[in-house]
Amino acid sequence: MTTLREVAEAAGVSIATVSRVLNDYPHVNNDTRKRVLKAIKTLEYRPSRVARRLRKRGAQILGLVIADISNPYYSAVIQSIENIAYAHKYSMLLCNSSEDPQREQMHLDILLEEQVAGVIISPVDELCTSCKAFLDRGIPVVSIDRRFRNLELDSVLVDNVMGAFDATNHLIKLGHQRIGLIAGPSHLTTGRGRREGYEKAIVKNDLNLNTDLIKIGNFKQKSGYTNALELLRLKDAPSAIFTSNNLMTLGALNAIHDMGLGIPQDVAIVGFDDLTWAPSLNPPLTAVAQPTLELGKWAANLLFQSILEENREPVEIILKPSLIVRESCGYEKEKSRIPSI
Repeated sequence: MTTLREVAEAAGVSIATVSRVLNDYPHVNNDTRKRVLKAIKTLEYRPSRVARRLRKRGAQILGLVIADISNPYYSAVIQSIENIAYAHKYSMLLCNSSEDPQREQMHLDILLEEQVAGVIISPVDELCTSCKAFLDRGIPVVSIDRRFRNLELDSVLVDNVMGAFDATNHLIKLGHQRIGLIAGPSHLTTGRGRREGYEKAIVKNDLNLNTDLIKIGNFKQKSGYTNALELLRLKDAPSAIFTSNNLMTLGALNAIHDMGLGIPQDVAIVGFDDLTWAPSLNPPLTAVAQPTLELGKWAANLLFQSILEENREPVEIILKPSLIVRESCGYEKEKSRIPSI
Protein backbone atom coordinates (compact mmCIF):
# COMPACT_ATOMS: atom_id res chain seq x y z
CA MET A 1 0.00 0.00 0.00
CA THR A 2 1.39 3.39 -1.03
CA THR A 3 2.12 5.68 1.91
CA LEU A 4 1.85 9.43 2.36
CA ARG A 5 5.64 9.59 2.59
CA GLU A 6 6.03 7.95 -0.84
CA VAL A 7 3.58 10.43 -2.36
CA ALA A 8 5.43 13.32 -0.70
CA GLU A 9 8.81 12.11 -2.03
CA ALA A 10 7.45 11.70 -5.57
CA ALA A 11 5.97 15.20 -5.51
CA GLY A 12 8.98 16.76 -3.82
CA VAL A 13 6.96 18.12 -0.91
CA SER A 14 6.42 17.40 2.79
CA ILE A 15 3.95 14.89 4.18
CA ALA A 16 2.07 17.83 5.71
CA THR A 17 1.59 19.36 2.24
CA VAL A 18 0.20 16.09 0.86
CA SER A 19 -2.22 15.98 3.81
CA ARG A 20 -3.34 19.56 3.08
CA VAL A 21 -4.02 18.72 -0.57
CA LEU A 22 -5.97 15.58 0.34
CA ASN A 23 -8.10 17.57 2.77
CA ASP A 24 -8.55 20.45 0.31
CA TYR A 25 -6.87 23.00 2.55
CA PRO A 26 -6.65 26.53 1.14
CA HIS A 27 -3.39 28.44 0.59
CA VAL A 28 -1.66 25.59 -1.28
CA ASN A 29 0.22 26.75 -4.39
CA ASN A 30 -1.53 25.59 -7.60
CA ASP A 31 1.65 24.09 -9.06
CA THR A 32 2.31 22.25 -5.80
CA ARG A 33 -1.26 20.97 -5.73
CA LYS A 34 -0.93 19.67 -9.30
CA ARG A 35 2.34 17.85 -8.50
CA VAL A 36 0.77 16.20 -5.47
CA LEU A 37 -2.35 15.15 -7.38
CA LYS A 38 -0.20 13.77 -10.21
CA ALA A 39 1.88 11.74 -7.72
CA ILE A 40 -1.30 10.43 -6.09
CA LYS A 41 -2.62 9.28 -9.46
CA THR A 42 0.69 7.78 -10.63
CA LEU A 43 1.26 5.85 -7.41
CA GLU A 44 -2.45 4.92 -7.15
CA TYR A 45 -2.57 6.20 -3.58
CA ARG A 46 -5.91 5.52 -1.89
CA PRO A 47 -6.55 7.51 1.32
CA SER A 48 -8.24 5.51 4.05
CA ARG A 49 -11.99 6.01 3.89
CA VAL A 50 -12.16 5.25 7.60
CA ALA A 51 -9.65 8.00 8.31
CA ARG A 52 -11.53 10.50 6.17
CA ARG A 53 -14.80 9.65 7.88
CA LEU A 54 -13.19 10.07 11.29
CA ARG A 55 -11.71 13.44 10.30
CA LYS A 56 -15.07 14.65 9.06
CA ARG A 57 -16.64 13.66 12.36
CA GLY A 58 -13.80 15.40 14.19
CA ALA A 59 -12.55 12.16 15.78
CA GLN A 60 -10.30 13.04 18.69
CA ILE A 61 -8.52 9.96 20.00
CA LEU A 62 -4.95 9.58 21.22
CA GLY A 63 -2.95 6.40 21.76
CA LEU A 64 -0.83 5.97 24.90
CA VAL A 65 1.49 2.95 25.09
CA ILE A 66 3.04 2.40 28.54
CA ALA A 67 6.00 0.09 29.14
CA ASP A 68 4.71 -1.33 32.42
CA ILE A 69 1.32 -0.31 33.77
CA SER A 70 2.02 -2.14 37.05
CA ASN A 71 4.73 0.43 37.80
CA PRO A 72 3.15 3.23 39.89
CA TYR A 73 5.62 5.69 38.35
CA TYR A 74 3.44 5.74 35.25
CA SER A 75 0.23 6.54 37.14
CA ALA A 76 1.07 10.23 37.56
CA VAL A 77 2.33 10.41 33.97
CA ILE A 78 -0.91 8.90 32.64
CA GLN A 79 -3.03 11.22 34.78
CA SER A 80 -1.14 14.27 33.56
CA ILE A 81 -1.49 13.26 29.90
CA GLU A 82 -5.19 12.48 30.30
CA ASN A 83 -5.83 15.88 31.90
CA ILE A 84 -4.31 17.66 28.90
CA ALA A 85 -6.19 15.41 26.47
CA TYR A 86 -9.47 16.10 28.25
CA ALA A 87 -8.84 19.85 28.12
CA HIS A 88 -8.55 19.51 24.33
CA LYS A 89 -11.69 17.30 24.25
CA TYR A 90 -9.73 14.21 23.22
CA SER A 91 -10.18 10.66 24.48
CA MET A 92 -7.29 8.28 25.08
CA LEU A 93 -6.69 4.60 24.32
CA LEU A 94 -4.35 3.22 27.00
CA CYS A 95 -2.17 0.21 26.12
CA ASN A 96 0.33 -1.76 28.22
CA SER A 97 3.32 -3.35 26.47
CA SER A 98 4.61 -4.95 29.70
CA GLU A 99 8.18 -4.54 28.36
CA ASP A 100 7.32 -7.03 25.58
CA PRO A 101 8.20 -5.99 21.98
CA GLN A 102 5.58 -8.26 20.41
CA ARG A 103 2.89 -6.95 22.73
CA GLU A 104 3.95 -3.38 21.94
CA GLN A 105 3.76 -4.08 18.21
CA MET A 106 0.25 -5.53 18.52
CA HIS A 107 -1.00 -2.43 20.33
CA LEU A 108 0.62 -0.12 17.79
CA ASP A 109 -0.92 -2.06 14.90
CA ILE A 110 -4.37 -1.64 16.45
CA LEU A 111 -3.82 2.07 17.14
CA LEU A 112 -2.78 2.52 13.51
CA GLU A 113 -5.95 0.76 12.32
CA GLU A 114 -8.01 2.96 14.62
CA GLN A 115 -6.49 6.05 12.97
CA VAL A 116 -5.61 7.77 16.23
CA ALA A 117 -4.65 11.43 15.96
CA GLY A 118 -1.31 10.86 17.71
CA VAL A 119 0.66 8.49 19.93
CA ILE A 120 2.65 8.88 23.15
CA ILE A 121 4.88 5.90 23.92
CA SER A 122 7.51 4.69 26.37
CA PRO A 123 9.27 2.25 24.00
CA VAL A 124 10.55 -1.16 25.03
CA ASP A 125 13.69 -0.76 22.88
CA GLU A 126 15.46 2.36 21.64
CA LEU A 127 16.27 0.64 18.32
CA CYS A 128 12.63 -0.27 17.69
CA THR A 129 11.13 1.04 14.42
CA SER A 130 7.54 0.16 15.31
CA CYS A 131 6.44 3.81 15.26
CA LYS A 132 7.74 4.48 11.74
CA ALA A 133 4.37 3.54 10.21
CA PHE A 134 2.72 6.40 12.11
CA LEU A 135 5.31 8.91 10.95
CA ASP A 136 4.93 7.67 7.37
CA ARG A 137 1.24 8.52 7.57
CA GLY A 138 1.83 11.92 9.12
CA ILE A 139 0.61 10.84 12.56
CA PRO A 140 2.72 12.50 15.28
CA VAL A 141 4.51 10.42 17.93
CA VAL A 142 6.07 11.55 21.21
CA SER A 143 8.49 9.32 23.13
CA ILE A 144 8.46 9.61 26.93
CA ASP A 145 10.91 8.37 29.57
CA ARG A 146 13.03 6.60 26.92
CA ARG A 147 14.26 7.79 23.55
CA PHE A 148 14.32 6.21 20.09
CA ARG A 149 17.77 6.21 18.52
CA ASN A 150 16.77 5.94 14.85
CA LEU A 151 13.51 7.91 14.53
CA GLU A 152 13.08 11.68 14.37
CA LEU A 153 10.28 12.51 16.77
CA ASP A 154 9.59 14.52 19.94
CA SER A 155 11.04 13.11 23.17
CA VAL A 156 10.48 14.04 26.81
CA LEU A 157 13.09 12.55 29.10
CA VAL A 158 14.53 12.88 32.59
CA ASP A 159 18.24 13.47 33.26
CA ASN A 160 18.93 9.95 34.50
CA VAL A 161 22.69 10.48 34.72
CA MET A 162 22.22 13.47 37.02
CA GLY A 163 19.72 11.68 39.27
CA ALA A 164 21.89 8.60 39.71
CA PHE A 165 25.01 10.69 40.26
CA ASP A 166 23.34 12.74 43.00
CA ALA A 167 22.05 9.62 44.77
CA THR A 168 25.40 7.81 44.67
CA ASN A 169 27.39 10.92 45.57
CA HIS A 170 25.14 11.47 48.59
CA LEU A 171 25.83 7.96 49.85
CA ILE A 172 29.56 8.53 49.40
CA LYS A 173 29.41 11.79 51.37
CA LEU A 174 27.75 9.84 54.16
CA GLY A 175 30.84 7.61 54.35
CA HIS A 176 29.83 4.63 52.18
CA GLN A 177 32.66 3.28 50.03
CA ARG A 178 31.19 -0.01 48.83
CA ILE A 179 27.90 0.85 47.16
CA GLY A 180 25.97 -1.78 45.26
CA LEU A 181 24.01 -0.89 42.13
CA ILE A 182 20.94 -2.69 40.82
CA ALA A 183 20.81 -1.25 37.32
CA GLY A 184 18.21 -1.46 34.58
CA PRO A 185 18.65 -3.18 31.19
CA SER A 186 21.47 -1.78 29.08
CA HIS A 187 19.34 -1.70 25.90
CA LEU A 188 17.24 1.10 27.44
CA THR A 189 18.45 4.67 27.84
CA THR A 190 17.10 4.71 31.40
CA GLY A 191 19.14 1.63 32.32
CA ARG A 192 22.36 2.95 30.79
CA GLY A 193 21.93 6.51 32.04
CA ARG A 194 21.43 5.54 35.68
CA ARG A 195 24.42 3.21 35.58
CA GLU A 196 26.49 5.99 34.01
CA GLY A 197 25.55 8.41 36.80
CA TYR A 198 26.48 5.83 39.44
CA GLU A 199 29.86 5.16 37.82
CA LYS A 200 30.63 8.86 37.43
CA ALA A 201 30.07 9.44 41.15
CA ILE A 202 32.29 6.49 42.06
CA VAL A 203 35.12 7.69 39.81
CA LYS A 204 34.82 11.35 40.80
CA ASN A 205 35.25 10.40 44.46
CA ASP A 206 38.32 8.26 43.69
CA LEU A 207 36.66 5.02 44.75
CA ASN A 208 37.24 1.63 43.16
CA LEU A 209 34.72 0.90 40.39
CA ASN A 210 34.05 -2.74 41.28
CA THR A 211 31.89 -4.58 38.74
CA ASP A 212 31.08 -7.21 41.40
CA LEU A 213 28.92 -4.54 43.00
CA ILE A 214 26.91 -3.93 39.80
CA LYS A 215 23.93 -6.16 39.08
CA ILE A 216 21.63 -5.83 36.05
CA GLY A 217 17.90 -6.11 36.62
CA ASN A 218 14.88 -5.69 34.36
CA PHE A 219 12.97 -2.97 36.24
CA LYS A 220 10.75 -5.64 37.83
CA GLN A 221 10.38 -6.33 41.55
CA LYS A 222 11.67 -9.91 41.36
CA SER A 223 14.95 -8.81 39.80
CA GLY A 224 15.42 -6.27 42.58
CA TYR A 225 14.97 -9.06 45.12
CA THR A 226 17.34 -11.59 43.53
CA ASN A 227 20.04 -9.02 42.74
CA ALA A 228 19.91 -7.57 46.24
CA LEU A 229 20.36 -11.07 47.70
CA GLU A 230 23.43 -11.59 45.50
CA LEU A 231 24.93 -8.29 46.66
CA LEU A 232 24.24 -8.91 50.34
CA ARG A 233 25.70 -12.44 50.18
CA LEU A 234 29.05 -11.22 48.87
CA LYS A 235 31.98 -11.92 51.19
CA ASP A 236 32.57 -8.17 51.37
CA ALA A 237 28.97 -6.99 51.08
CA PRO A 238 28.16 -3.37 50.22
CA SER A 239 27.19 -1.02 53.04
CA ALA A 240 24.67 0.68 50.75
CA ILE A 241 22.56 -0.17 47.68
CA PHE A 242 21.28 2.13 44.95
CA THR A 243 18.32 0.72 43.00
CA SER A 244 17.41 2.04 39.56
CA ASN A 245 13.62 2.09 39.80
CA ASN A 246 10.83 1.79 42.36
CA LEU A 247 9.82 -1.83 41.66
CA MET A 248 13.40 -3.04 42.06
CA THR A 249 13.59 -0.94 45.25
CA LEU A 250 10.63 -2.88 46.65
CA GLY A 251 12.34 -6.15 45.76
CA ALA A 252 15.57 -5.04 47.40
CA LEU A 253 13.72 -3.99 50.57
CA ASN A 254 12.12 -7.44 50.76
CA ALA A 255 15.54 -9.09 50.37
CA ILE A 256 17.03 -6.94 53.15
CA HIS A 257 14.16 -7.81 55.49
CA ASP A 258 14.31 -11.52 54.61
CA MET A 259 18.00 -11.56 55.55
CA GLY A 260 17.17 -10.00 58.91
CA LEU A 261 19.20 -6.87 58.23
CA GLY A 262 18.39 -3.41 59.51
CA ILE A 263 18.09 -0.22 57.45
CA PRO A 264 20.28 1.82 57.54
CA GLN A 265 22.43 0.38 60.35
CA ASP A 266 23.31 -2.80 58.40
CA VAL A 267 22.74 -1.58 54.86
CA ALA A 268 21.58 1.80 53.55
CA ILE A 269 19.35 2.08 50.48
CA VAL A 270 18.45 4.82 48.00
CA GLY A 271 16.00 4.32 45.14
CA PHE A 272 15.31 5.96 41.82
CA ASP A 273 11.64 7.13 41.80
CA ASP A 274 9.98 8.87 44.73
CA LEU A 275 6.39 7.79 45.23
CA THR A 276 3.62 8.48 47.71
CA TRP A 277 4.48 5.46 49.87
CA ALA A 278 8.19 6.35 50.23
CA PRO A 279 7.79 8.51 53.39
CA SER A 280 5.59 5.80 54.97
CA LEU A 281 8.30 3.15 55.00
CA ASN A 282 10.25 2.41 58.17
CA PRO A 283 12.65 4.09 57.83
CA PRO A 284 11.38 6.55 55.18
CA LEU A 285 13.03 5.99 51.80
CA THR A 286 15.59 8.36 50.32
CA ALA A 287 14.79 8.56 46.61
CA VAL A 288 15.39 10.36 43.35
CA ALA A 289 12.13 12.14 42.49
CA GLN A 290 11.18 12.37 38.83
CA PRO A 291 8.95 15.26 37.65
CA THR A 292 6.23 12.88 36.47
CA LEU A 293 3.42 15.43 36.18
CA GLU A 294 5.66 17.79 34.24
CA LEU A 295 6.80 14.94 31.99
CA GLY A 296 3.22 14.08 31.11
CA LYS A 297 2.30 17.72 30.46
CA TRP A 298 5.25 18.24 28.15
CA ALA A 299 4.49 15.06 26.20
CA ALA A 300 0.81 15.88 25.73
CA ASN A 301 1.43 19.51 24.80
CA LEU A 302 4.10 18.56 22.26
CA LEU A 303 1.74 16.02 20.72
CA PHE A 304 -1.01 18.62 20.31
CA GLN A 305 1.47 21.07 18.83
CA SER A 306 2.35 18.47 16.20
CA ILE A 307 -1.31 17.76 15.51
CA LEU A 308 -1.88 21.47 14.86
CA GLU A 309 1.47 22.17 13.16
CA GLU A 310 2.21 19.19 10.95
CA ASN A 311 5.58 20.42 9.70
CA ARG A 312 7.06 21.33 13.10
CA GLU A 313 10.62 20.17 13.76
CA PRO A 314 10.91 17.55 16.56
CA VAL A 315 12.43 18.58 19.88
CA GLU A 316 13.95 16.79 22.88
CA ILE A 317 13.04 17.99 26.37
CA ILE A 318 15.22 16.83 29.29
CA LEU A 319 13.76 17.45 32.75
CA LYS A 320 15.74 17.57 36.00
CA PRO A 321 15.15 15.09 38.86
CA SER A 322 15.72 15.91 42.54
CA LEU A 323 17.10 13.89 45.45
CA ILE A 324 14.69 13.63 48.39
CA VAL A 325 16.77 12.79 51.48
CA ARG A 326 15.10 10.73 54.20
CA GLU A 327 16.37 8.20 56.74
CA SER A 328 16.99 5.02 54.69
CA CYS A 329 20.40 6.30 53.56
CA GLY A 330 21.50 6.88 57.16
CA TYR A 331 21.27 10.64 56.92
CA GLU A 332 19.38 11.20 60.18
CA LYS A 333 21.87 9.00 62.03
CA GLU A 334 24.90 10.73 60.54
CA LYS A 335 23.73 14.29 59.93
CA SER A 336 25.35 15.69 63.09
CA ARG A 337 28.78 15.19 61.53
CA ILE A 338 28.00 15.33 57.82
CA PRO A 339 27.79 18.77 56.15
CA SER A 340 24.78 19.58 54.01
CA ILE A 341 25.19 18.99 50.27
